[in-house]
Amino acid sequence: MTATVPTLDQARAVLAAQPFSVLVGAELTAFDADNAVLEVPIRDDLRQQFGYVHGAVLSYLADNTITFAGGAVLGPNVLTGGFTITYLRPADGIALRAVARVVDATRRQAVCDCRVYSVPAVGDPVLCATAQGTVRAIEPPGA
Repeated sequence: MTATVPTLDQARAVLAAQPFSVLVGAELTAFDADNAVLEVPIRDDLRQQFGYVHGAVLSYLADNTITFAGGAVLGPNVLTGGFTITYLRPADGIALRAVARVVDATRRQAVCDCRVYSVPAVGDPVLCATAQGTVRAIEPPGA
């Protein structure tokens, strides 16, 4: 790939410009050509009726982390082309952590995989979902 990898600070600025990401409290904790890591603190308003984190939050986290991973190799002008998610177990704890990496890429598209973990107050993170998706390079708006 010839795209310049944005810096962690540049990627954090992109995340901060996403109102929904701000709403859920997402934080980009790692970003490079090898992987992207996003974390969301678990709050009561992110839970469903049984007290577990709502699947939509896990889905958001997988989607956005996949897109950041793809952007690391394709450049900053990318969108999710599509993704699938499989929920393995309910998410609980103090935070969610999603780790995505690029499996393969061309100049215009990257295939990525992602693992979403629930982080307990004590103990090791628990894998609660896996996802795979494609990220597509786009022309920047107004170009």
